[in-house]
Amino acid sequence: MLNPATAAGASSKSQDLEVALAAVELHLSSLGQALQDSNASAIEVQATELHRSLATAVNRFAQAARQGGVPPALRQRLAQASGRVAAQRESLARATAALDRAIDALMPGQITAANGLYGAGGTADRGPSSGVIQA
Repeated sequence: MLNPATAAGASSKSQDLEVALAAVELHLSSLGQALQDSNASAIEVQATELHRSLATAVNRFAQAARQGGVPPALRQRLAQASGRVAAQRESLARATAALDRAIDALMPGQITAANGLYGAGGTADRGPSSGVIQA
């Protein structure tokens, strides 16, 4: 049986995990709203805050796991939050790819290695005449 001091410590740890997880959930929702509103400044702020809150939550959950475990309900909520982060990341990647395709369609051939700019590998394509003199 747990003594009162141990029970209070477990309750305090559980409360710390709850607070950390609630911050992640709040910033996840706020980032989702900012993305939906296409509010660039809010996206930047919420992405930064989400990153911070995720780092804090991961540290607290790892510490709790080392010190006796994480309550199943909080573990489930963390897994759900992780799934939401992955879904938002995938959604953002798809939106970025769609934007890239739209830009390519609107400005075909504008930025290519053929017109003296950078190639696909990020290096300048100088062609057969690189300015090096051969003897």
